[in-house]
Amino acid sequence: MSNHQFNQHAGICDPSSVQDHVSIHIESMLRSMPPTSPEHSIFRVRHQLRKVNEKAYDPEILAIGPYHYGNDKFKFMEEQKLQYLQQLLERRKESIDKYMPTLRELEQRARNCYAETIDLSQEKFLAMMLIDGCFIVELFRKYNMMIPTYKDDPLMHELGIQNNIMHDLLLLENQLPLFVLSKLYNLTKGPGDQSEFSLHASDFFNVPIQNWTQNWRIGEETEHLLHLYHTWHTSSLPVMPQPTRETIKFSATEMRESGVRFRVVQWGELIDIKFENGTLEIPVLEVEDHTESKFRNLIAYEQHRQRRDINYFTDYIM
Repeated sequence: MSNHQFNQHAGICDPSSVQDHVSIHIESMLRSMPPTSPEHSIFRVRHQLRKVNEKAYDPEILAIGPYHYGNDKFKFMEEQKLQYLQQLLERRKESIDKYMPTLRELEQRARNCYAETIDLSQEKFLAMMLIDGCFIVELFRKYNMMIPTYKDDPLMHELGIQNNIMHDLLLLENQLPLFVLSKLYNLTKGPGDQSEFSLHASDFFNVPIQNWTQNWRIGEETEHLLHLYHTWHTSSLPVMPQPTRETIKFSATEMRESGVRFRVVQWGELIDIKFENGTLEIPVLEVEDHTESKFRNLIAYEQHRQRRDINYFTDYIM
């Protein structure tokens, strides 16, 4: 009889055959980790960015997606979401059952878009996708007068509330994947509605698009509404290589003293800045209550995205 067999027969544990309890604990932690995914596009803002101004990244009245799900602070808007869904179903004479097979097919892909593990059950996650997604597409349709608007609808008639909603829909933490919105939009189209979702979105966010370019199309690579907004303002700009050395920065005063002339441009994209023949042309920047938050979330998107080759808004602010 071998020593190992004798030890087993005698009830003596062989230390080499027993897994260390620390190893068991770590392996359990590793099993709970989500699989590595190249699809992450919706992030919680890192502490280093958030600590400068917490409010710039938090929703004011509207929670979209799982990161701020279930917060009682947004109870009023949760009721509005359900009313919009009910109106959609009544208008189309459909039941929720029509949409569930499609959403079930999209569930795992949608979960993979979030950089953090989402603890919501399948039931809650699918309900969130349907309610939040249908709310957004119906909101855009009502804003663009594609469907009837009720006289007592506060989102269409209360002063200032649309600015709050617009602010909340452009927060990095407050997003649904755009393929979910596009799918729900197409599933709920009326017979006379041939417009693309991106057209309704551009109207809601008051983004003037001067010509029929790729801005009007939602490609597979478009990630969410904040990314779409970013694309509207940057797709016509050249892709600039990253500098290999630190860029020297001068203040406007220093440049003027050196002979640089400044010219205001009343049109064009915000970050379409040109320097020719000693003249720096800069488009007008209109500053309002949500300007800082908008810029901070666009910068946070650029800083968190896995492709760090285009940092237009980061460079603009610097």
